[in-house]
Parts: sequence; C-alpha cells; structure tokens
Amino acid sequence: MEAKANGPSVNEGRVMDGPTNPMVTPLLTDLYQFTMAYAYWKAGKHNDRAVFDLYFRKNPFGGEFTVFAGLEECIKLIANFKLTEEEISFICETLPGSCEEGFVKYLRNIDCSDVEVYAISEGTVVFPKVPLLRVEGPVAVVQLLETPVLNLVNFASLVATNAARHRLVAGKSKMLLEFGLRRAQGPDGAISASKYCYIGGFDATSYSDNAYGSSLFFTNVDSLSKLMFVLLVSVLCCVLASNVAAGRLFGIPLRGTHSHAFVSSFMSPDEILERSLHRSDGSSTCEDFVSLVQSWLSKIQWAKALGNTVGETNQSELAAFTSYALAFPNNFLALVDTYDVMRSGVPNFCAVALALNDLGYKSVGIRLDSGDLAYLSGEARKIFQIIEKEFGLPGFGKTSITASNDLNEETLDALNKQGHEVDCYGIGTYLVTCYAQAALGCVFKLVEINNQPRIKLSEDVSKVSIPCKKRCYRLYGREGYSLVDIMTGENEPCPKVVPITLAVGERILCRHPFNESKRAYVVPQRVEELLKCYWPGKSGKVREELPALKDIRDHCIKQLEQMRPDHIRRLNPTPYKVSVSAKLYDFIHFLWLNEAPVGELQ
Repeated sequence: MEAKANGPSVNEGRVMDGPTNPMVTPLLTDLYQFTMAYAYWKAGKHNDRAVFDLYFRKNPFGGEFTVFAGLEECIKLIANFKLTEEEISFICETLPGSCEEGFVKYLRNIDCSDVEVYAISEGTVVFPKVPLLRVEGPVAVVQLLETPVLNLVNFASLVATNAARHRLVAGKSKMLLEFGLRRAQGPDGAISASKYCYIGGFDATSYSDNAYGSSLFFTNVDSLSKLMFVLLVSVLCCVLASNVAAGRLFGIPLRGTHSHAFVSSFMSPDEILERSLHRSDGSSTCEDFVSLVQSWLSKIQWAKALGNTVGETNQSELAAFTSYALAFPNNFLALVDTYDVMRSGVPNFCAVALALNDLGYKSVGIRLDSGDLAYLSGEARKIFQIIEKEFGLPGFGKTSITASNDLNEETLDALNKQGHEVDCYGIGTYLVTCYAQAALGCVFKLVEINNQPRIKLSEDVSKVSIPCKKRCYRLYGREGYSLVDIMTGENEPCPKVVPITLAVGERILCRHPFNESKRAYVVPQRVEELLKCYWPGKSGKVREELPALKDIRDHCIKQLEQMRPDHIRRLNPTPYKVSVSAKLYDFIHFLWLNEAPVGELQ
C-alpha cells in the first residue's frame, strides 16, 4: 500500500481537502476566541495585522528533543476555514449580550485568504522556544485559529516524539508495530496516533488478519460521510484489534495476526471442514493439509536433535494454527502463548510452518504476548535453528519473532541489556496514550501587531515570550551534526557558511535569550533556514508543497541521524542550544525594561 500525498501542490489549481477529522471546524475553539473577535470588531481593531508564534517551552518525556508533527492538518484547516450559517447562528446565540448585525456580516466573510503561515517542515526535530509555526494576518481571524492549531500540533508532536524515542531504543534493525487502537483515547486519538507513530519511525499499524473481511465494508464507504467513516471503521477495528481506518486514510502499511480468542475458539482438528490447500504456484493441491501438519508434528516430536523435549501439544491450538494457515498461507504468523509457549505453541507453529513449506509457502513467524520475552525468544530461536539444520530448511532459523505485552521504552532497554532474539515489537498503550507525559504544552503568543513588537512578561522567566517577527536557522558543524538553533530579527542578514578550506571564518555570536552569561561563537559549515511558507495568503509567495507521509517519516529519521548522539540519548541527554542573535538579545531586554512596570519603595 503506497503512502498518500498530504496535499496538492500550489500549481494544481484545486481546493485542498479538509482536515482528516470533520469535527475540526472553526467551532473547535474556546468561547473566548469569539468573544475577543467580537471585541476586536467592536473596537475597529479586527483587521490589525498580527503575528503569532506557536512554540513549546520544554521537551517531553525527560528528553532533550521533540519531533514536530501536525502541520498538514493545520494547513487543511486554514485552507477550508469558513463558517456556515448554522455555525454563525450558534455563535451569536452563545455570545454574552446581543450580537450586532454588522458582526454577523463580518463572520459570514471570514476566511484565511489574508493569512500567511510559515512553519518548520513536518517531521523535523525541534526544540523549545523556536517557533514551529508563525501565523500572520488580521488579528481577529488569527485569534480564531489559536485553539484548533494548538489542538492539532500538541498531540501529534507528542506522539511522534514518543514513537521516535521508542525507535531509538529499539534500534534501526527492528520492526516496530503500533498496537494501540483499542487503548487510545477515542477514535480520533487512535487515528492520529497511528499516523504520527508512523512519522516517528514505526513501520506499520498492526491488525488482525481477520480484518481482511472488512473489505466488504469499504466497498460502499464513499456513500458515507467522512465522519461516519472514521467512527464506524474505528469501531469495527476495535473489534478486530486493528487500525484499518488509518491504513486506508493515510496509506500506512498494515501488519498483524490473530488473537487468543481465535486460538481458544477451536476444540480439535476435527472442526476443520475444508482441508485442501493449493500449492503456492498452483501446480497441484494437497487434499488433506491437516494430516500433513500432523505428520510434521510427529517428525518434530521424534527429532533426536531436539532431545525429546517436544511432547504432546495442545491439539485445539494446533487446529487453530492449521485453520489460520489454510485461510492465510502467505501470511501465517501465530500467537503462541495461549497455553504454553515452549511445550505447545512453538512446536505447533513449526509443524504448520513446515507443512506450508512443503507446498511452497514461507511462514512469517510467531508472536509472544506474555512471559519472559528475553528467555522465550532465545529458546524459540534455538528450536528454529535446530529444525533448520535437522530438516535442511535454509532460513528457517531466522523465522521472525514478534513481542508484545505492554511494552515501553524501559522494557525495550531492559531486553537489550538482557539479550534477546526479538525481531519485531508491537507497542500499544504506552505509545499511543503517551503514558509518560500527558501533554506537550505548546503555546500561541502574540509577538507583533501592526509592525510593533510585543512581549509577554512573567515572573517565571521560562514563560517570557521572544518578541517580533523572526527568522530561524539551524547551524551545522564540521562533523555534520547540528550545533545550535538561532533566532534573528526578520531583517537581519542570514548567517554565512564558512568553507572548510578557510582557516578563519566569520564567527556568529549565539546568545541565550535570557541568561547573559550563556553565549558562544559558532562558525557554521552549513546553514538551514527552518521557517518556510506553507500558506501564502495574498502575499504571492510560492507555497511549500506538503509531502507524502512516507517522505515526512524519512525526513524524521534523517533528522535524528543528524543529531549528536548525546542530545538524543535516553539517559542524561545533553541539552541542545537554542539561541538568539546579539541584536535580537539586546532588543528583547530593551523591550523587557520598557514594558515592565517600575516599582516604588516608600
């Protein structure tokens, strides 16, 4: 299944699709946004040109990096921002006091045609205080965008970051499956989590292969509203332990197996009525696949190389595996811990897998969902390797082993330290609920109005905003790693790259925004401007295209590779430097002194 593009290019000349969730409308906001819009309009200030920055103040999960996500949904909201008559009527009924007809007319004409959005590319590794989005436009309109864009960015970035952290612990070679639909916070939380886990480095969203039956449901899905589609498919997926909806909406790869219920639903092989199976190449048919499986189980039980460790196995489990293999001979992956992993599950899997091999099929592997995962995966690997050697089956020793069962960062780290043979992890609850941290805490602050810089002060220095319209750059060093992010005033010159051939280059003074003693000179070998125009409004500027989801994922993985290892390590990471230019530093503190009231002692 191919990943889908997230939006049309600027030259395609067609309207961009709306947000994935149709509940994301101009009404997905706080009431005070509309009361402020009315007050702006009443004061004649509603068309004042404002600039807002969306940023966060602290990295999540005790780490020192964050992955930015949610941009596509923000742009789709802005591209389709329009109030219906019903929505306007509800707003007027809800506002305190009477609502003048002039304001009603104003609401009818509101859209984002005069709004400009500059943003960091989705999937980029980002840091506190640096604007993820800069939104410019009429103050009343931009104010109405505050709550929905915060909603769209906060959870998305938190989940993508959580996924990236799990990927870093698991390592590049392991497959990661998102198992979280049934534990997510509602249908939208599940759909969003699948999308942003994929951006953060997960390989697929996992599902039960029984979900293939849902293809009948998809046949007429276009006749349903988008909302009913998302909700109904999500409910269906909960029953099947799947997230087929996310796969269909975003083109995310789907993987999975059956549940314990499937295994325990069988009583004996006698229940299997249709026993025939065609060879993979269609050249012939095995009329009694069940008997073929039983013969292979006998060979395994008598194999000297296994030292008579395989005794009687659970026949109802064997029946379930056999039946499943008959349904999906090309995708046989068995859940082996319903009764006993080593005494029953693994031998039964091997018997079915070897029978499939006789007919030209290759089994996928097993899934462990309980017990000592490090020990069980190691023992299962030994049996696979013995069978490969005993029966001359090249590659069988490398049969895939998937582990699940409430895994998280700590579990993956512990497995790495113990030593294990797990090839693939299925991670659910701790991933999609972001169990270790409830929210990212992005904020949306006014930094300029009618070309006049504004600052938000606080006794808590971390909450002081950085005023004015800014440009943001990432400076890279000689080893290819990023060294520092620097914010400058809009009209300051771009930092210059210094060729390696020059012994001495131009040094850039990078200053901590609020601590005068923290400063350093940087001589960059590469400079990357972070903020790009994703919605030009009436400015006539060229709009950046929204890339395909897979491209965003690839960008995220590349970004993590460009970070110094000590910045992204799990324990005691080194804080990444975020700075301002010397000129912007001076201006921040000048404005701070001007805006702060002066006390008087008596």
